[in-house]
Amino acid sequence: MNEPDLAAQVRRADPDRFLGAIFAPPQSRRWLFVLYAFNHELARAREVASQPPLALIRLQWWREVVEGADRAHPLAVELRAGLAQGIFSDAALTALIDAREAEAEPIPDRAAFLDYARGTAGGLARIAGTVLGVTESAELAALEDLGTGYGIAGILRAAPALEAAGRDLLPQDGTNPAALRDEAARLLRRRAPRAGLAAALPAVLARRDLRRPAGPAPRGLADRIAVVIAGLTGRC
Repeated sequence: MNEPDLAAQVRRADPDRFLGAIFAPPQSRRWLFVLYAFNHELARAREVASQPPLALIRLQWWREVVEGADRAHPLAVELRAGLAQGIFSDAALTALIDAREAEAEPIPDRAAFLDYARGTAGGLARIAGTVLGVTESAELAALEDLGTGYGIAGILRAAPALEAAGRDLLPQDGTNPAALRDEAARLLRRRAPRAGLAAALPAVLARRDLRRPAGPAPRGLADRIAVVIAGLTGRC
């Protein structure tokens, strides 16, 4: 796949992370697009499956790609190239797949929910940081926290639409969503390392979502401007 095609795919599927990725250095941007397209495929596993076991089959297909299976799928080819060049770690990508398996069943409690958010959105932000050249463990931890906060806020934002579709990613133990908002807000107070800015910029949108008293709202021009300002100033 060429970079414009990858960019168009991510822009449609994951506009928040696409907006952050455009601030990445050119040599890293393409691999962020590959990573985010891969994450979208993992997220789609449960969305398009009529039954949970079918979602696990789709996830297993991608697990086999990461483990070395030769597939003709264009994104699988790109992913294998990134693994061969050391851009991605097979262990890190496998961890993303493992975390997505939680979506096959109701998430039982707050602890499992936080593990799920950290393993998916948090793990994705950490991998994106390594693509951008972040190596310090404290800086990668900050990116993981920011990604986790973004993930929690995103689930809360999507909850009404998921409910309408017959799905529920919130903990089933009666945890108050307000407590989850507070946890997201705490994580989103972290500051991103300069080198990992492109991976952290979606946090700008999550903070804005959590401040909206009326609840979830469609992304607007003001949201995009806020990300652009953060990207240009290097403050996230």
